[in-house]
Amino acid sequence: MSDAFNAEQFLKTVTSSPGVYRMYDDKGVVIYVGKAKDLKKRLSSYFRKNLANVKTQALVSHIANIDVTVTHSETDALILENDYIKQYMPKYNVLLRDDKSYPYILLSDHKYPRLAYHRGAKRDKGQYFGPYPNGGAVRESLHLMQKIFPIRQCDDLYYKARSRPCLQYQIGRCSAPCVGKISSQDYQEQVRLATLFLKGKNQQVMSVLVDKMEHAAADMRYEQAALYRDQITALRRVSEQQEVSNASGDMDVIGAYYASGVACFHLLFIREGKIFGSRSYYPKVPVNTEVSEVLRSFMLQFYLNSDSQRLTPKEILISEPFEEQNELADAIKTAQNKKVEIKTQVRGERASFLRLALTNATNAVNTRLSHKNTVEQRFLLLEEAIESTNKIQRMECFDISHTMGESTVASCVVFNREGPSKADYRRYNITGITPGDDYAAMKQAITRRFDKIGSGGKVPDILFIDGGIGQLRIAQKIVDEKFVALDNAPTLIGVAKGEGRKPGLETLIYGENEESFTLPADSGALHLIQHIRDESHRFAITGHRNKRQKTRNTSTLESIAGVGPKRRKALLQYLGGLQEVKGASVSELVKVPGISLEMAQTIHDALRG
Repeated sequence: MSDAFNAEQFLKTVTSSPGVYRMYDDKGVVIYVGKAKDLKKRLSSYFRKNLANVKTQALVSHIANIDVTVTHSETDALILENDYIKQYMPKYNVLLRDDKSYPYILLSDHKYPRLAYHRGAKRDKGQYFGPYPNGGAVRESLHLMQKIFPIRQCDDLYYKARSRPCLQYQIGRCSAPCVGKISSQDYQEQVRLATLFLKGKNQQVMSVLVDKMEHAAADMRYEQAALYRDQITALRRVSEQQEVSNASGDMDVIGAYYASGVACFHLLFIREGKIFGSRSYYPKVPVNTEVSEVLRSFMLQFYLNSDSQRLTPKEILISEPFEEQNELADAIKTAQNKKVEIKTQVRGERASFLRLALTNATNAVNTRLSHKNTVEQRFLLLEEAIESTNKIQRMECFDISHTMGESTVASCVVFNREGPSKADYRRYNITGITPGDDYAAMKQAITRRFDKIGSGGKVPDILFIDGGIGQLRIAQKIVDEKFVALDNAPTLIGVAKGEGRKPGLETLIYGENEESFTLPADSGALHLIQHIRDESHRFAITGHRNKRQKTRNTSTLESIAGVGPKRRKALLQYLGGLQEVKGASVSELVKVPGISLEMAQTIHDALRG
């Protein structure tokens, strides 16, 4: 505990109400967030003389300040705790990392929003609904929604290029906002109803539609009333199917397993009594955390994630009980306006689902621990092979990729004692060098990597250079210059390809004295070096190909006089890509905003040589 923090004085001012507390270190960083039914009682427990939990001892030793936020109820405190954990990502909390590979439904932020399948980083503005267990579940949901809500699902480029309604309008599955067949107000109302539907509020949607149908009929707008009637019929059919599926088994089943610092939660999504999909989650767990806290934290962050409009079923089964089980069910009810039961003691088919989920979670943890042990063993073998006196915690590897000097990219990949650390990977676009000059490219990449390195910066213990002695010398010279006043310079090792470029025949060269050595082909240390070398090669090639493709997509337009960035963007967006621009006639080019007849003719002639 920080000397500046007076726990005894602080506890005199704390209320006994429910609420949330945030603990800060001496740098003002939030290191832990918790909630309590009685704030005074909970916070007092941290400052007893004999703390049995090692993790709590470590936490308390770093406390410099504590903030408390009083709430009206324990349920409100639980919801606020989750919001704070997501905001601050505290060091001593169990953290559920969002996996960007899960599919979502995206409702775009557009004047006329589109519903779309989305997977990956959430860069597009809009609302995300999910995650769904697999891509098939998303496509099935989108297909279902087209039958109920006439909202466009086409991409923005296709939408902009329309001059007449497409087939989806003809068969009643889109309201054709692209050509003004629906007013902005009516379209936004359909979007609002679709949003409520995706949140599981079917009855609210039904009530709104019935009200609109009755008003339309009273005003003798019978055609409009008939459209609302058809919408109600489609929605009622879907609701009836969902009620049937709930009766026969609609639940989330969670198998939880935690061992040696690794936790896995394997979820089975049961819909209509069948396994609809499954996913494994691996939360980040601080050392010496007890299993009850891991369970509680996972459930809290998974089901109260405000970023994802998750469709929570009425039943959640979990392989073992956890703290505040009933409170979490109440918090979900408050947050989603939906009653949920969380059960651990079940029989029959439900019990078999639980056993399956637990088996999968156990196998996943054992596999991860085996992989971690393998990587750890290889690190020990490498330390032995290079006679390192210090423990190797971080390794980096640089590689250069280009095609005949075009679009040169340098990659830097990072490994720690658990394997690849992909969050630390970096790419460097190399510019201002003679095309094909790998030495100059390596010099620029290493210089940029260590340009502003200080005593507190992340410095690798070993820096591998994928190349021969020439590139290694360049890298060693830069490192010597940058670390002249520092005592934590990395050890440089060049990885030169062997005869016939065959794996296992690599020659390793120390950067400091240029001594070369080899390792046996079956050596675990060599396998670790090959792994980081191959990963840097893959990462560099991927970056190079992306850069080369981007360059080639614009280079032919850039060479045309009078076609600047705005016109280039308009051409590519309006026509849908470079190949479409090349194949367009003069009359089609004239339709692009900002392109005159004379300019269209110039572009047409230039692209045809």
